[in-house]
Amino acid sequence: MSVKLNVRKVGDVTVIDAVGRITLGEGASSFRDTIRDLVSKGEKKLVLNLGNVTYIDSSGIGELVSAFTTVTNQGGQLKLLNLTKRIQDLLQITKLYTVFEVYDDESAAVRSFG
Repeated sequence: MSVKLNVRKVGDVTVIDAVGRITLGEGASSFRDTIRDLVSKGEKKLVLNLGNVTYIDSSGIGELVSAFTTVTNQGGQLKLLNLTKRIQDLLQITKLYTVFEVYDDESAAVRSFG
């Protein structure tokens, strides 16, 4: 199963709930397309909820970085929510933990946009 993305609004913040696997192929491309679509519609405050992502490979990590770059270049912010132990470990190993703002609480992530 590839990733399923559910997009919802919390105030002026867009929360993307990801469920499944973000891997090379369909999972990564649907993730990329969703982020680009949101940015093209002017969404600047994005929270990516990864609590139900069962697996992410190097391609998926690459898509996270690409999404962060896309959003940042358009003057927006992308923050991560509910990282699983595996994703936390991957971000630590790749030193990406310093790039992303990470939250365990959705309301704190939404409030962080100020």
